[in-house]
Amino acid sequence: MDSPGYNCFVDKDKMDAAIQDLGPKELSCTELQELKQLARQGYWARSYALRGKVYQRLIRDIPCRTVTPDASVYSDIVSKIVGKHSSSSLPLPEFVDNTQVPSYCLNTRGESAVRKILLCIANQFPDISFCPALPSVVALLLHYSIDEAECFEKACRILACNDPSKKLIDQSFLAFESSCMTFGDLVNKYCQAAHKLMVAVSEDVLQVYADWQRWLFGELPLNYFARVFDVFLVEGYKVLYRVALAILKFFHKVRAGQPLESDNVKQDIRTFVKDIAKTVSPEKLLEKAFAIRLFSRKEIQLLQMANEKALKQKGITVKQKSVSLSKRQFVHLAVHAENFHSEIVSVKEMRDIWSWVPERFALCQPLLLFSSLQHGYSLTRFYFQCEGHEPTLLLIKTTQKEVCGAYLSTDWSERNKFGGKLGFFGTGECFVFRLQPEVQRYEWVVIKHPELTKPVSLETTTAASPHCHSMSSDPADRLSPFLAARHFNLPSKTESMFMAGGNDCLIVGGGGGQALYIDGDLNRGRTGHCDTFNNQPLCSENFLIAAVEAWAFQDPDTQ
Repeated sequence: MDSPGYNCFVDKDKMDAAIQDLGPKELSCTELQELKQLARQGYWARSYALRGKVYQRLIRDIPCRTVTPDASVYSDIVSKIVGKHSSSSLPLPEFVDNTQVPSYCLNTRGESAVRKILLCIANQFPDISFCPALPSVVALLLHYSIDEAECFEKACRILACNDPSKKLIDQSFLAFESSCMTFGDLVNKYCQAAHKLMVAVSEDVLQVYADWQRWLFGELPLNYFARVFDVFLVEGYKVLYRVALAILKFFHKVRAGQPLESDNVKQDIRTFVKDIAKTVSPEKLLEKAFAIRLFSRKEIQLLQMANEKALKQKGITVKQKSVSLSKRQFVHLAVHAENFHSEIVSVKEMRDIWSWVPERFALCQPLLLFSSLQHGYSLTRFYFQCEGHEPTLLLIKTTQKEVCGAYLSTDWSERNKFGGKLGFFGTGECFVFRLQPEVQRYEWVVIKHPELTKPVSLETTTAASPHCHSMSSDPADRLSPFLAARHFNLPSKTESMFMAGGNDCLIVGGGGGQALYIDGDLNRGRTGHCDTFNNQPLCSENFLIAAVEAWAFQDPDTQ
């Protein structure tokens, strides 16, 4: 069979070996849902020519700002930008952060063309400060472009997308780093076994997760990356999270119980992704990715905004040349053995808990707010010590030496808004756990069972939330928080009974029972199954309390 009509940038022999050209030549569908299904099924992945036509159509339809550089701009500026540099000595823009141009079956001319296009993009998009994914995108688009100018225009349209609901490529360090934190949060919720392994074997788990885009944009073989990009152009950024989570799941499945090949898990994952064909086909990778029932795009957007806000508050908006200031406080560093003292948990147990908390708070260190042994066995004093802090960590030790607790997303002062009556508040980031006799965490039931709910539109959440400061000038502050119950059409209120506090009791989890109930004297408690967390009892169902502690999350910079 003759090779398809590759352009002058492609190494034909390598390309024939990488991707077979056996598929249909035309695509007639116009409906988005049908297009999504065809992209996921790889309809145009089997035809080099058809993929080029589809890319042309999908990129042409991206809503862009009014003035977006086109092919004619490239023709005008390329000779001025490239100057007298030889093709092999062209520098890469600083915003690619030392990312190399992937070969993707390009010949020498093609690799040089990618460099020229990147330099011209840097000239036309001076606001791009950090975009390590761009070399891979340009290298792939060059396959399906008539010439350099057309490839330049396609890349510019992706970068100039002005639809706020259709995020495509991170273009600043702040956006990139918050995406890494968001990916870490998603791993923590959807890949708990893999997350546990990462925490155990890596010195800085976020530095492992900070590689997630590199797995896709650079390490994946061409035929895998092209399949991911097919779906990405149709469905947007959320697809990237899905595929990276699927990669981590396969890595854990293959490596579970085996010694790592090196003492660097980050490098081991890169090697795994490069050689992923030994483990799973592109079809199986995408099948696994779409089997993960992620939060809605709008809910992930809220999480991304919360992470961006946390980074801004720490002054982390650009990459430091000497050290990454945004480096997640690895749990061994966040919980200092020499400074930490608890009557209930050991340093190791607190580190286990710290590995579960959202990334934006894992940057913090534990601060003891309340200890029943120091402040007395009084719920009133507990509230007094905790109010003004959000989130908090509740720890309980029973007289039988069982240990359990809860991560509570919202300030206990919210209880005062119910006029003295017992009312539930909090968000779906709350979770409950036990540490003794064995470790087990229970998250909001909706995370593992999204079929219980249908998300409501983001527009309905933009009014001031009881958990936000309504007078803030920051639009992100006026949104309901991530995983607020109001974002979901729940079958009943029992799935959103996160936390409640009255004068005579404290409750975590509700509906059919309580995950935790503590009396006003902090003397007796009970635990059982509840609808909110779908949990088993966290300790003996009726228990006597030996000690209670509440911990806050303190920014190291404020100590």
